[in-house]
Amino acid sequence: MTQPPILPRHMTKLGRSETFTFSCHKNVKCFTECCRMLELALTPYDVLRLRRATGLTSRQLLDEYIIIEQDPGEPFPRFYLTMVDDGRASCVFVSEQGCTVYPHRPSACRAYPLGRAVVRCENGTKEEHFVLLKEAHCQGFAEPAAHNAVQYSAEQELVTYNRFNDAITTIVQHDSIRKGRKPSPEDIDLYILALYNIDTFREKVVADRLDTIKRNESEKNCLIQDDEKLLLFGIDWLHQQLFDRS
Repeated sequence: MTQPPILPRHMTKLGRSETFTFSCHKNVKCFTECCRMLELALTPYDVLRLRRATGLTSRQLLDEYIIIEQDPGEPFPRFYLTMVDDGRASCVFVSEQGCTVYPHRPSACRAYPLGRAVVRCENGTKEEHFVLLKEAHCQGFAEPAAHNAVQYSAEQELVTYNRFNDAITTIVQHDSIRKGRKPSPEDIDLYILALYNIDTFREKVVADRLDTIKRNESEKNCLIQDDEKLLLFGIDWLHQQLFDRS
């Protein structure tokens, strides 16, 4: 059994069926305050959904709204949403009325105040851990609505997001990465291409310019027309490129 990490003071471990009270809406005094002064990490599926919300391509999102940071101590870069330079570091998509991309909001926004981590065990199984982020400034905890971790995740439509986020653990928690392997600059380029720049990746699939097994036209058309299937294919393809080559 993997030991969970030591948690900061504002986090407490939460069992799957353990209840907590929370709600966020316009009548809560701190409404949209959590959309400011934050570092909002983006997963590949978050970027896919933000494309739909904005009508921008993945390349445009990367150029205009996403900051890529590479910590020397981490194998892969992290991706953050750009904040507005308004003195409060506000999210680019927040307004006085709330989130302007709410139906496609990122998984971190959906999950709050829950934190979720998935650890891949040596036997191939996965362990799911939840924590409750109870920050002093948030007034949503005074609301009467009661939830548990599983119920709240379903209410916030996180099942789909978690499916894609969990699929990526096969890469970021691969045995070789855990043992200290550092991806090369070329590996990082492939990581960004397959996971965060899906429109350019699609173009390469169309042109058969990927170093992979050729697909027939029916399979290719299915990938081209379905963003979710293309992202899952990209995860498998990236795994092949990083770890399955002899």
